Amino acid sequence: METPAQDAAHMARAVELAAHGHGTTSPNPVVGCVVLDAAGQVVGEGFHAYAGGPHAEVVALAQAGERARGGTAYVTLEPCDHTGRTGPCSRALLAAGVARVVIAVSDPNPKAAGGAARLRDHGVAVTAGVLAGVAERVNEEWLTCARLGRAHVTWKFAATLDGRSAAQDGTSKWITSPEARADVHRLRAASDAIVAGIGTVLADDPQLTARPTAEVRGAGELPAVAAQEALERSGGVPGSGAAGREAAEAPDGRDGSEGGAGGADGHAAAAGRPGGDGERPGGDGGWPGGAGRGAGPGGRVPLRVVVDADARTPRSARVLDDQAPTLIAVADDADTRLKADLLRLPRRDGGLDLEALLRELAARDVVSVFLEGGPTLAGSFVRQGLIDRVVAYLAPALLGSGRAALGAAGVGTIGELHRLTFDEISPIGPDVRLIARPLTQRGRE
Repeated sequence: METPAQDAAHMARAVELAAHGHGTTSPNPVVGCVVLDAAGQVVGEGFHAYAGGPHAEVVALAQAGERARGGTAYVTLEPCDHTGRTGPCSRALLAAGVARVVIAVSDPNPKAAGGAARLRDHGVAVTAGVLAGVAERVNEEWLTCARLGRAHVTWKFAATLDGRSAAQDGTSKWITSPEARADVHRLRAASDAIVAGIGTVLADDPQLTARPTAEVRGAGELPAVAAQEALERSGGVPGSGAAGREAAEAPDGRDGSEGGAGGADGHAAAAGRPGGDGERPGGDGGWPGGAGRGAGPGGRVPLRVVVDADARTPRSARVLDDQAPTLIAVADDADTRLKADLLRLPRRDGGLDLEALLRELAARDVVSVFLEGGPTLAGSFVRQGLIDRVVAYLAPALLGSGRAALGAAGVGTIGELHRLTFDEISPIGPDVRLIARPLTQRGRE
């Protein structure tokens, strides 16, 4: 059934609003909402800006006031139906007297789902699935975590046009431009965790932090651009309206900066794991400030994770400094006296069980992982089917020899290629940034 143009336009605006929360809402989803009055005029807009802050529906309804009565609400994710520190959004919509609710994506979390059913039971007309693909794209990190029970993985690499990430002597500074490197720091700052392998730690001694100038909101470009392109393909046109513009630009208390070198409760996160609402069993397990956070009131610092099966991380490694929380993932049989937060995991394929790692990270409120480091670890992630998005920075340069960007990825013949599809191809300074994702993925077929 074809979506009416008006529904597509208003949902497109809701998706646009949702993108403003990218990088600041974790472990909650990004959500946008547009409220129309009975005459079809936009009277309220809102988005979920940070975990623990008001939901998108609450913000939009507060802006609309009595004008919402008899109107329509467009929401990118099914309104929650659970009670946390405030009542559920489904009841907020009922109390506001909204006559119709249009939803893009159903909530996969059984604890929070049920809002659509409650609205229908109380006589509200509900339309679901409008611009679902676009809304899923802008919220893909949270949806991946909620549906698969593991953190979403973005693999980033920088390389020459012939696919080399380092010269034959091991040098790699700098293949790409300052503009590309600044862009990487924005993406780092928007992630819950930055992951690298022990090979990278031993070779480069990275700090794995985001520079103070990296703004979280700038990193929202990834899902926002992908969603915009999907909107154009679907025929949806982002709506307009001044209502909510102030809210969309208001500071949310999380700037994603980090000092190293480099109202209502939120929607519940995936069932069975702790989240930002502080109402689920589990918790941070003694992590400083919570996984991926702790830079002061409302601060947000990505968790640093080193994949180190044999516990070879030096005590002097910069990744163990006090600039951000750090987790060292080691094999369950590794013998170590390293004074650090350790996560013991089963061995697999000569390394660690990376899916187990991602599940453990999800249990610590890590929704999105930014994978950096060398080709060996990247190959293991690809081989185990755990890459959700690839961000590649290609420099207009050639090496001809040296280290490849990707190591062994389980491909023995051309028919076993890991096929991707492009979301975006855009210039970053003199370089090109490519964003792609797997055509097929285990658990999503």
